[in-house]
Amino acid sequence: VFAKQLEAHPPQQQHRHWAPICSGNPTNRIRGCDRYGCGNFGADRHGGKERHGGVDVICRDGATVYAPFSGQLSGPIRFFHNGNAIDDGPSLALLSLPGFCVKLVCIHPFKYHGQIRRGQELGRMLPMQKVFPGIISHIHVENCDHSDPTHLLTPNVLPQPQPQPQPQQDIRWATVCAGNPTNEIRGCDKYGCGYYGAPRRNGKGKHRAVDVICADGSTVYAPFSGQLSGPVKFFHNGNAIDDGVQIQGSGFCVKLLCIHPIRYSGAISKGQVLGRMLPMQRVFPGITSHIHIENCDHSDPTRNLERGKGR
Repeated sequence: VFAKQLEAHPPQQQHRHWAPICSGNPTNRIRGCDRYGCGNFGADRHGGKERHGGVDVICRDGATVYAPFSGQLSGPIRFFHNGNAIDDGPSLALLSLPGFCVKLVCIHPFKYHGQIRRGQELGRMLPMQKVFPGIISHIHVENCDHSDPTHLLTPNVLPQPQPQPQPQQDIRWATVCAGNPTNEIRGCDKYGCGYYGAPRRNGKGKHRAVDVICADGSTVYAPFSGQLSGPVKFFHNGNAIDDGVQIQGSGFCVKLLCIHPIRYSGAISKGQVLGRMLPMQRVFPGITSHIHIENCDHSDPTRNLERGKGR
């Protein structure tokens, strides 16, 4: 049996295409740039005097972390050497390929020693926002030989069976904002985080919507076909972004806030120009400008916003 496994999965290939590392980030998406720097391999550090020797995989504070491949754990690893709230992590060695190992930092593992399987729960993400407020929370992933792990972070997705034809119905929404074709959700900044359920009011409340990144002044489109109604006021104080509209469609009802629609009533088609993004930077300087998208029943709209390629 072992011989057959080796034939099917040679040792030199077993570390390729790692499993998703963090819950909520199935494609191991890499941190972009924020006020603390950028998350790609080789990014500037210390004013250009050094280079980033790892890759930062986006992971929200408290999220479950998984083993990217099967191997042997060792640790703990102290990256900051100052005992702060995120100074923890293990290393994971691939047994079938001597010398290959990776360090996963800013997480607390369930154990520091022993074997672990690919995709098995490894630990949890530590509270990075406590140490670096407003950063895009992430796991620092660093190959032990300081090589670039980026190509390994793309999960090896098995071919899926072709779906059977279904009745014509809009399941996934269109692009909401010009310049953001995949409806990318705002990460974390000094004002908070944009994902559904993010803390609000110092943890006393939860975000019951999703913030879709949209540059001030950008064109906004209807995510699905439906009937408009409004205006919808979120702040109720007449500030520069206190405007929005509701769309009621087949199976959907959603409020799009911080935009100025072309009109507040009448029918609109999926992908049709709905309005423009308002100047959020005037009200919240330095925030990641975004459209606040809220289902009328306060359910999570994230799944509808995840657009497939070519959709």
